[in-house]
Amino acid sequence: MALLTGSQRSSEKSALHEAITSGTVRLVIGTHALIQKEVKFFNLGLVIIDEQHRFGVRQRLKLVSKGPPPDVLMMTATPIPRTLAMTLYGDMDLSIIDELPPGRKPVQTKCVPGKAREMLYRNLRKEVEAGHQIYIVYPLIEESEKTDLKDATSNAQWLQERIFPEYTVGLLHGRLSPDEKEDLMTRFKSGEIQVLVSTTVVEVGVDVPNASIMVIEHAERFGLSQLHQLRGRVGRGQALSSCYLIVHGNQSEDAQKRLAIMEETTDGFKIAEADLAIRGPGDLIGVRQSGSPLFMTRFLGWDSQLLKQARDDAFSLLQHTPETDLAGVMAYLEEKMKGWEELARI
Repeated sequence: MALLTGSQRSSEKSALHEAITSGTVRLVIGTHALIQKEVKFFNLGLVIIDEQHRFGVRQRLKLVSKGPPPDVLMMTATPIPRTLAMTLYGDMDLSIIDELPPGRKPVQTKCVPGKAREMLYRNLRKEVEAGHQIYIVYPLIEESEKTDLKDATSNAQWLQERIFPEYTVGLLHGRLSPDEKEDLMTRFKSGEIQVLVSTTVVEVGVDVPNASIMVIEHAERFGLSQLHQLRGRVGRGQALSSCYLIVHGNQSEDAQKRLAIMEETTDGFKIAEADLAIRGPGDLIGVRQSGSPLFMTRFLGWDSQLLKQARDDAFSLLQHTPETDLAGVMAYLEEKMKGWEELARI
């Protein structure tokens, strides 16, 4: 087996490409680097895409097109609307892990208006004094003249000076080098850093059991998948954990719905259902992963038995309908889907 990432040296990547093409390497684990055209597989049989919501439709298409159609397993804590719609209306089987991993505890979630921030900071200090650690996530790296959103850089400095002067506040964002990011996360995991101010780079792949609080500034600006993934960074240890969603100004109706479902449940599948209902399924054959579909079908909700019966009936109807009777339907579809034939594979 081998690991392939974009940060490897060119000579190392070239050697891996040859090994993958020849079949010497039978199992490849990697990042988006696996999508690049230089990567060719000897005999691709299975593709597993973890954190599926972080990939676009065309990116997944590039990966599964690297050989005869492989089996595909997509994994995510929060299926994006298009993927969930595919399990309802498309040819995709669904497996649900409906229990938390051993030792994982539910996370209490609460919306906090921006003007109540001082009271929240007092609670955060008590958590740090008790020996726990905190994430505080911002939507921007630096202050911008184009928006009044709070940013990670200036607020990390303010938090260090005004709220946590006797503790260590770290700053993590996407512009740091891989070595700098790794150093920060190592120091946070070891307890050297008590408060980690960050952008959404901590959304996935971060496991610090001693971190018990997640604070998300401008939570009304984040999508449900992001909010749920960020909340999943806490509740991994023995302490009861909380997620505070700091909201600003008047929220849109959709934002209010997102925040309400976050307070109501920690069930990723219920959150995904709400996301589908709020944003729409996008194009089942196409690249949009949310929004109104090409065919305005009525969203039936999550009645899985009814939808399974409807799908079975549809397949049965196709199997028993003479091809001549389907010609008109197929002609219409071919005209509508022109140029999208490849997308139908994913």
